[in-house]
This record gives sequence, structure tokens and C-alpha cells, in this order.
Amino acid sequence: MIREHPRGAGPLVGRQLRYLIHSEHGWLGAAGFGAAALQLRDRERWIGWDEETRRAHLHRVIGLSRFLIRSEVHCHNLASHLLAMILRTATGDFENRYGFRPWLVESFVDTSCFLGTCYRAANWVRVGHTQGRGRQDRHWEIAETVKDIYLYPIEKDFRVKLGLPPDSGLSALKVADGLDADQWAEKEFGGAPLGDTRLSRRLVESAGAKASEPDRAFSGVAKGDWPAVKGYYRLIDHPDETAVTMENILLPHRERTIRRMKARQTVLCIQDGSDLDYSSLDRCEGLGVIGSNQTGAKSRGLHLHTTFAVTPEGLPLGVLKAQCMARGLEDKANQRLHRETPIEEKQNFCWVLGLRDCMKVAEQMPHTRIISVMDREADFFELFDEQRQNPSVELLVRAKHNRSTIEGEKLFDAVKDTQVRARIRIEVARQSARSKKSKQKAKAKRSARTAEASLRYLQVELRPPVDHKDKPPVVLWVVHVVEDNPPEGEEAIEWYLLTTMNIESAQTAEKCLRWYCMRWRIEDWHRVLKSGCRIEDAAHKSAERLKRAIAINLVIAWRIMLMTLLGRETPELPSEILFSDLEIEVLSAYAKKKASNHRVSLETR
Repeated sequence: MIREHPRGAGPLVGRQLRYLIHSEHGWLGAAGFGAAALQLRDRERWIGWDEETRRAHLHRVIGLSRFLIRSEVHCHNLASHLLAMILRTATGDFENRYGFRPWLVESFVDTSCFLGTCYRAANWVRVGHTQGRGRQDRHWEIAETVKDIYLYPIEKDFRVKLGLPPDSGLSALKVADGLDADQWAEKEFGGAPLGDTRLSRRLVESAGAKASEPDRAFSGVAKGDWPAVKGYYRLIDHPDETAVTMENILLPHRERTIRRMKARQTVLCIQDGSDLDYSSLDRCEGLGVIGSNQTGAKSRGLHLHTTFAVTPEGLPLGVLKAQCMARGLEDKANQRLHRETPIEEKQNFCWVLGLRDCMKVAEQMPHTRIISVMDREADFFELFDEQRQNPSVELLVRAKHNRSTIEGEKLFDAVKDTQVRARIRIEVARQSARSKKSKQKAKAKRSARTAEASLRYLQVELRPPVDHKDKPPVVLWVVHVVEDNPPEGEEAIEWYLLTTMNIESAQTAEKCLRWYCMRWRIEDWHRVLKSGCRIEDAAHKSAERLKRAIAINLVIAWRIMLMTLLGRETPELPSEILFSDLEIEVLSAYAKKKASNHRVSLETR
């Protein structure tokens, strides 16, 4: 340890344990335990304890201060295997020597030298990073390197033992945790970093009130409570340069969304965009152009691009990211070709930003599989090139362009020429007729039906476009599904899906197809935002103020959608999870009056 560990053998501090690791092949390495760090911002946030609780129970956290495998030892999976063995041994040894059992173990990884792969493989949780201060840095010299912080819970209910609520800190959450009418606003908005705690409290109060009648203006929701109305509009009408931003308003909800994602084995992160029309707000500053009609009249508004996390079954977990953009008209003086424009200056760069955000989130949950699901607008080379540089998130994108493969064959023809791998059924949802609007095509009315379809799949190498000819081809799988016998007068269902996932069987291909079908969840959510929350009726003096109102309603629309789906898919769910006592009483009285067959589901359990 003295000779081979980058930091030597110590000194270690506090209660200590030291181990040498031996096998029939000789000495493999060593490990040393000492006292935990006195303070770590990201550790404290993850655990969720306050200063007093930390001081009272810090001795229950022990630090794996040294972990060494000798450089000449090469054995696959040895490090993660040894970590598990050491913890099993150290827990009992610590209790025997010091008279109490530790609840958590912490360790640090210097990312300038190591990746921390063995910790993740051994189910340790990366909770953040240090500030670069050592244990004795009392003058903020910050002389140490910044290191990743890893924790391993020896006791799974350590928060209960600490006297904390089970959902405190940044632990994984169930979908329905904290949704009840009395607490949900505090859970999803509480502690937003708005620069003033009074503003954060006002945000919670305003969101809770708005959720009770989401389709009304706040003045109608408040029912004559003018201090509440005044407080809400003071929040929304803060100067544009303050901390009251869309991102900060959504931050607590984003953290809760990530925690809900951590509890799942697989999460679909669906990206999509939607235009919000504010053409009636003639004096609103900062709006962009979202379209024009046949006469050339411009529609003004904001383009909303969001990442919406859902389970593979379609239950919404929350809003991971939201961007509101005021797009302008194309600059006719710009003589550059489209392919000569950097991706950062193109409108479709928001899809890349959404993918990068998913990659950052994936670092926090190494045991959750994240799949980024996108529509045809995301079918561009730069997105796939971005993903292969960091494959922690997989892609599932509907193809728009019939590209060339490296064999010179067209993508769509190549997969069509393969054999049918399976016959499947697809439930096609009803579609209302839609007239032509701006850049949106008209849609004919469509009745709901069950489509019988053929399934094919193929691995392909796609040739990079001319402006990226120096880059290697992109290796993807394409899944093709086409309806065999569509009803007369109906257009056949036909999709080409591009994915980075390995498609090794018809079952895997069908699973990709089912996951892509969940993309409609984000469109349903946008519909709730517009029709249920009537967000396009908001009226404020600037685009920045509109964004604040949009942020609040994004979360309200998510909760409405989740409550609706939970009621349909899990009717046995206790009613107090979603409703207050007063709401249960009202609903029970209504059900009794109407002699409802669903009386039992409305009773408090």
C-alpha cells in the first residue's frame, strides 16, 4: 500500500480497519477503512439529513479510504467482486471491534486517474462530487483534486434509522409517492432556487391553488383572495434577469423525476416539440414566429421542446427538461448552405441538447436503462454521431430519410427485401380530422382499429453525409413494420424505426415497436397542457414571464395525466394517495347519489 497506492497508506483517521487481500496466487491488494468526511454537500443532499442529524449519526458512515489492486494483477471483474467481499467482512468486524454497526460506506474516485467502473458494477451509488478540499482545509485553499463521491447503503432502511422520512434525500421513488392533494405541490416545487425563500413558498402555494382549477386564470382560482393573486403575479412578473427562471422553477420537479426514474429498470425519455400560439398578445415582448398562413400573416408564439420520462407501460414519471424558444424568420442575407451551418446554430440542435441531458442523468442511475425516443424530426446524422460518443443512452428514432448504406443500397429497400420475421397486431388509436395549419399538414379522420402487420429488421451501416464524410459510418438497426391489409380508404400503417439497441430476435424488435408507441404519451401531455390547463390563454408582458407560467403548468399537466392513467391502470390504488379527505368525501357522496358501481374504489382504505 505504501509503495503502490497513489496516496500511500495513510494516515487514516478515526475508527479504522485494514485488510490485505491474498489468494493462492499471492498478495493481490489491500483495503483500509477510516472515518467518514466531516462534510460533503452532495452526500448530505442525497441522504437528506440536516446539520443536527448529521452530527448525531455521522459515526454510522465509514469511509473506504484506500482500495488497491496491484498493477501486475489482471483478472476480469476482480475489483467489483472484492468490493462486495470486503464489505461483507468489514461490517461484522467493525461491529465486533467498535460495538455498533455502520449503516453506510463512502468512498472517493479521482476521475483524472480512474473511472469508478468497479464501484458501479458493485452497486455503489454515485451521489455527486467533492469541492477539492481536504479534511484539514480550514482556509479554503482547495488544494485537492475534485473526486466523485460513491455511497453504499449497508442498511437499506438507513433513512428510517436516522429518523428521516422514507422519501427524503435523493433516494428512488415509486410513481405515486407524494401525489396526494395536500403535499404534491410542496414535493414538486418546494425549495426551488428562486433567490428568495418567500418566492419559493409562493410558488408552492400558487401551484397548489392553480392545480385545483387548471383551466382558469389565477384570478378566478383565488376566488377573491387578492393577496394570493397579488403574490402570484409578483412571482410571474419578476424582472427577466432574476433567478425566477423556467429552469429553476422546474428544478425540484426534475429532481423528483430523476428519483422516480431510479426505481425503474427501463425508462423511456421521449422528446418532442409543440408550438404555443400567443398571436393575440400584441404587446408581449420576446415572442418568435411559429408559422404563417396563405396570406403571409405571421403567427407569434413560443416553440416548446420537452423531454418527458415514462415507464415502458406508459406511466409518466415527470418532465426531465423543457426548453422554450422564440424562433425568428430565416435570414435571407445568409448565403451559407444548410449543410455548412454548424449544428449548434440549427433549430434541430434542441434534440442534441435533450440527448446530452439524458446522458448526464444516466450517470446518476447506472442500473437504469434509458432509451431516448424521438419522432422523424430527430432523424439527422449529428444526433447518431453524438450518441456513439457516449452510448450510455440508447436511441429509438422514427426514420425520415431514405439514406444510402455503405453497400450503396437505399435503407428502406434494404430492410424491405428481408424476410418477414413476425406477424403482429397494432392498436391504432382514433384520430380526429385536422385542417391544414401553418406548416402542419391536414389530417383525415381515422377510426380506431387493430392492424395486422408484418415485422422485419436488419442491421445496417449508414453512410455519413457529405459534410461529415471524414467520419465513420453509423451502425444501426432498422425495424420495419407495415400493415398488410388496411381498411378501404385508410392509409396503411408503415414505420421505419432506427435504433442503437441490438435487435437479436423478433421479440426484441416487437418490444422496440411497443416502446415507440409510447411516444404518443408526450403528445397527450401537450394536449392536456393546451386544452386542460389552457396555457395558450396566458397573458403576460414578456416571453420570459410566459415561460414561468408554462413551467408551472407543465408539472400540473403531468400530475393530471398521471392521476388519470393511475386510475385506469391501477384502480386498486388507495384513494388517499391521490385525493385529500375532503375530495374523497365529495366523490363518495357523488358516487352514492349516482348509485355508482365504483363506490368501493372511492372509499378511504
